Amino acid sequence: MEIDRHRARELGMGRPISRRDFFDGVAMAVGAAALGSLAGCGAAATHGAIGTDLLEVPREARFPPGLTGLRGDTPAAMSVPHALRDGRFWQYAGAPRPTGESYDLVVVGGGISGVSAAFEWLNNDPDAGILILDNHDEIGGHARRNEFAPRGRAGSLIGYGGSQSIEAPSAWTAEGRILLAQLGVELRALASSFDRKLYRDLGMTGGVMCDRESFATERLVRLTGGLTPEELAARLPMAEPARKDLVRLYTNPPDYLAGLSREEKEERLAALTYSRYLLEVAGVHPDVERFCRTMSCDEWAYDTTVFGAIDAWGSADGWDYPGFQGLGLDRGKPSRFNSPSVVKGWGAEDPAVHHFPEGNQALVRMMVGRMIPGFATATDMDGITTATFDYGRLDLAANRVRFRLSSPVVSVANDGDARTAAGAAVGYFDGTAVRTVRAGAVIMACWNAVIPYIVRDLPADQRAALREAVKMPLLYATVQLRDWTAWQRVGVHHARWTGAYWCVSELDHPVSTPGYACPRDPGEPINVHLVATPASSGMAPAHAAVAGRHALLRTPFSYLEYTVRDQLARLLDSGGFDPARDIEAITVNRWGHGYAPEYCRPWNAFHPDGPFPAETARRRFGRIAIANSDSVPAAYADAAITAAHRAVGELLV
Repeated sequence: MEIDRHRARELGMGRPISRRDFFDGVAMAVGAAALGSLAGCGAAATHGAIGTDLLEVPREARFPPGLTGLRGDTPAAMSVPHALRDGRFWQYAGAPRPTGESYDLVVVGGGISGVSAAFEWLNNDPDAGILILDNHDEIGGHARRNEFAPRGRAGSLIGYGGSQSIEAPSAWTAEGRILLAQLGVELRALASSFDRKLYRDLGMTGGVMCDRESFATERLVRLTGGLTPEELAARLPMAEPARKDLVRLYTNPPDYLAGLSREEKEERLAALTYSRYLLEVAGVHPDVERFCRTMSCDEWAYDTTVFGAIDAWGSADGWDYPGFQGLGLDRGKPSRFNSPSVVKGWGAEDPAVHHFPEGNQALVRMMVGRMIPGFATATDMDGITTATFDYGRLDLAANRVRFRLSSPVVSVANDGDARTAAGAAVGYFDGTAVRTVRAGAVIMACWNAVIPYIVRDLPADQRAALREAVKMPLLYATVQLRDWTAWQRVGVHHARWTGAYWCVSELDHPVSTPGYACPRDPGEPINVHLVATPASSGMAPAHAAVAGRHALLRTPFSYLEYTVRDQLARLLDSGGFDPARDIEAITVNRWGHGYAPEYCRPWNAFHPDGPFPAETARRRFGRIAIANSDSVPAAYADAAITAAHRAVGELLV
């Protein structure tokens, strides 16, 4: 994790930009006096402010999307959950102090699933009192909005820092579609706001950056219209035998599993990763495997040394995952071994255009704005992006629904025996002490893995099943540029990297909504998105996630900034890009606990026949029900919504 100091100066690392690295390197101290640091907060919360004194977000900064630097799962947000995990929290927390507050429902976790649970509960009981608690300083969980105020632009530039799009809405769950209808999200209108021709008409395409981390020579290859596999291979910095192997994979691969039946071929693929299929079954040159390795990273948060061959076959399209055509498998239906999301999306032809500028946080803001008076000046799909938001309204005593940020939950317990309990007690840390509230019901919409540390009297089998949900780490960076003329000169709007730290770099989606215009002239400021997937290679997903998360937590913001600047400079050098001049702001959304883990081969031998750990993990426990996407498990917004509806239904019976 060394930074070349000379290179850093060239990249403009010493130049002040609009970023606040408030949370980087917060010490994890112990002792009663340090409990505020353990929480990432200090003095008691003041309504109308974001967090508390030691959270280090200035009180005048009342709009979290405008904060830059390190965001997401910051040390401030994660220190109490980590202290609970490590057995340090209760040594110093002191006795809980009742607030005297009582609610019909308390929701633990303010992401899409938690907010959807509150919204659905209110649909069933409009007079209910509801409290939403979250350890972050922003609403929405992984649905995160990043906002900038660049010089030379009338109005803000808005981007997404987490949950991105309404992906394949034709395959969304019934509960997800119901919510979209309730919010008035018209998919045709949303699709029409996405300009599919803008970048194409400017001569820009997708591309692959064959980087120096993978190949001896670094080279950007544009995936232009009409490009043939032979032309692609000729442009790649590969050995000649590798070029021939790649062309064969794309054009006329043989039946590498000849002699096996269809069922036997699928079973063989289910036992392999895609990288092993390429190297051991297809016998390709290692350069080919290196070229393909990051094809799965953006969607699955791990590379093809982890990604299953059966799901690569099920996802093969265009330039992605070549080498299966000769097997003669039926493309008309999925394999029984495909992962649930591949099966669910099979045959869905929705274009990837159902996107708000702020991503799926738009859905969260619509719901919160309808539940909490005065929070948003608009709550419809046309007005949500440009609405103004008053965070001081989130936790007022007069609200029917209250949303309490920077309040990590540390205990949830039924009132007595879970079989007869009529209510529960919920404790959260406010920066100085544990405060408790009463609840008629509780929905745990936080990560599965943290629930055993909060609900401490769960049955042993349920605790074990919850801990099996190990989320994949993920980084989303949003970089505000002075302009994008270099991108146009280079001729790409999206690039997949083959081995560098950030696996994707792309211009923001060209989406315009009423009152918000996407950048259309390359001379205008624009947002760039980068994706990094720290999960280690060659391990089972859970092990890869843990190793990658540990590495990520040791990675300082300075290194993340360095790699952002370095990779953009390398990608756009021929277009005249100068990171010191052209980068005006950087926000890195660090999701150490990112994508929900999905059951998939070759790692989960019980799939598809079961029994499934999630079924045990999500069992209702007295007046406590479990939502969140881990409980499905699937890393999609509609899965989180469906889990919320299920949890509400369990408690309202």
